[in-house]
Amino acid sequence: MSILTIRNLTVRFATSTGSFTAVDGIDVRVDKGEVLAIVGESGSGKSVSMLAAMGLLPDTAIVTADEMTFDGQNLLAMTPRERRRIIGREITMIFQEPIASLNPSFTAGYQIEEVLRFNAGLSRKAARARAIELFNQVGLPDPEGKLKSYPHQMSGGQSQRVMIAMAIATNPRLLIADEPTTALDVTIQKQILDLLIRLQEETGMALILITHDMGVVAETADRVQVQYKGKKMEEADVLSLFENPKNPYTRALLSALPENATGDRLPTVASFLDSEVSA
Repeated sequence: MSILTIRNLTVRFATSTGSFTAVDGIDVRVDKGEVLAIVGESGSGKSVSMLAAMGLLPDTAIVTADEMTFDGQNLLAMTPRERRRIIGREITMIFQEPIASLNPSFTAGYQIEEVLRFNAGLSRKAARARAIELFNQVGLPDPEGKLKSYPHQMSGGQSQRVMIAMAIATNPRLLIADEPTTALDVTIQKQILDLLIRLQEETGMALILITHDMGVVAETADRVQVQYKGKKMEEADVLSLFENPKNPYTRALLSALPENATGDRLPTVASFLDSEVSA
């Protein structure tokens, strides 16, 4: 059963000279307990689609959709107050840059305890105990000490673990991870991805993984949605997509994987698409 359903989502941004379309009639569906990967290069509308579902786009965004439901609840018909009861509690999001997402003026402990007090209604003492438990759960060393650390005192990987702890603090039913391994080295990337999948399996939450890395998709996803220039190109289970991609753009993404290189250099997506057109 679907936990999130979006039909015919369009997002336009107003500019001084008119508007431009960032998302053009996209459908998104993720089932309970499923890992959905949304893939595509920068500018394909991956993040904007999910920010629209979260209600986090700026006032310059014009959002329309035929349907946008969370577990049968109509998000489009909700007031901002009603939506806030779901966003940040039942639906949470991990953003691309953990350092930029954390407030540099407050400790990690203060920030996660605020989430727990506001969204879970815990007392200060209970929030602190739960924060330590969460820091342990995401594998942060010296969790009590990390509560006192400011973002600049932690590594990128540690900051991302803090963000994950904050995202799972309220036991969400849907977690959206937007390029969660950007700017991390390869070893830390694998640790973060393994952590997300372990948490997803342990809690049974649905996970939407936004990425441009097809290798990550192959290792983590149940189903894949491919986007290009604001449109959905293809959707399939992960095995079918890798074994028999239907869309030229999907084939172009797969051709750029290192293991698929046929010469000294990997082909670019543009060059692959050009060769398909000329053929």
